[in-house]
Amino acid sequence: MMRMLRSHSSSFRASIFESNHSKVGLRHIVTACRAVVLPRFGGPEVLELRPIVDVPDLKPNEVLVRTRAVSINPLDTRMRSGYGRSIFGPLLPLILGRDISGEVAAVGASVKGLTVGQEVFGALHPTAVRGTYTDYAILSEDELAPKPASITHVEASAIPFAALTAWRALQGTARISEGQRLLVVGGGGAVGFAAIQLSVAARCHVTTTCGRQSIDRVLAAGAEQAIDYTTEDMALTIKGKFDAVLDTIGGPETERISVSLLKKGGHYMTLQGEAASLTDRYGIAIGLPVATAVLLKKQIQYRYSHGIEYWWTFMRADSEGLHEIRKLSEAGKLNIPVEKTFPISQVREAHEAKEKKQIHGKVVLELD
Repeated sequence: MMRMLRSHSSSFRASIFESNHSKVGLRHIVTACRAVVLPRFGGPEVLELRPIVDVPDLKPNEVLVRTRAVSINPLDTRMRSGYGRSIFGPLLPLILGRDISGEVAAVGASVKGLTVGQEVFGALHPTAVRGTYTDYAILSEDELAPKPASITHVEASAIPFAALTAWRALQGTARISEGQRLLVVGGGGAVGFAAIQLSVAARCHVTTTCGRQSIDRVLAAGAEQAIDYTTEDMALTIKGKFDAVLDTIGGPETERISVSLLKKGGHYMTLQGEAASLTDRYGIAIGLPVATAVLLKKQIQYRYSHGIEYWWTFMRADSEGLHEIRKLSEAGKLNIPVEKTFPISQVREAHEAKEKKQIHGKVVLELD
């Protein structure tokens, strides 16, 4: 059967059909919905909430998610301002957003692990051009997991992108193990705070740097030492050597000190890799090879001068990692506090508040 559906917040086109296999069921295939669109790079004022944006057909491994909440990541505001313009510029208009929490509205033909109506959370890859600031988002099955039942959609939406970024560094690159010492530079941010909790869950000893307002929170999360970077000298205060450093801040001075604190064979991982900036400066054809050369040069340099491994780290889809993150969250061992929520209609105000640092913690957009 076919009929038109209307959401209570905006109009969209949808078709419904019955599929009869072992039993009769309804599946909703949405063809258009609301979305926040980025038509050009600029400040928060360029963001447009459009009432009708096409929803592509699902590929066999994809899932259509009815969005309930999405968090704002630093990548969102940086992309909006033009970060990665050499890659994303030709693809404008874009839909921003990486994190999501919501319900499964439809599944592709090869999806086996998720069902219509199931509550899920997850995150898109950093290079995705159709993001999650929309009533209906599309993610691959590997980018989603069942939402932890013990937390709300708002709380769930704050977790995946940051936690998977930390997971990639700690488990995929450094391969941390019980008893190791880890230094997290910038433990007050979402990625750093997730890294502390993931390391503690792996029975590692964690030292972190953060602002004064985050000291109590990182210690409560299990960090053994928290250094206020605004009043204490990191190089003088931190004692001993570490098996791994996750640097969420970056910069030559932070990198120099972090590298000097590593054991032989240790891993230095920074979120502030130069791939996107070099690509923006020289274009894709030249920029990517230049970035590869820069990274390789640093890896060789640090391997021979300090005996350590050097990496640029970033988030990627990891089904196993997301399911471990879900279990830790369900057990109360991993959370990323949300400081403020905005309705999706106030996305400009939310971006402006984040950029002006009016809100230091996580910001979430709610979709009714």
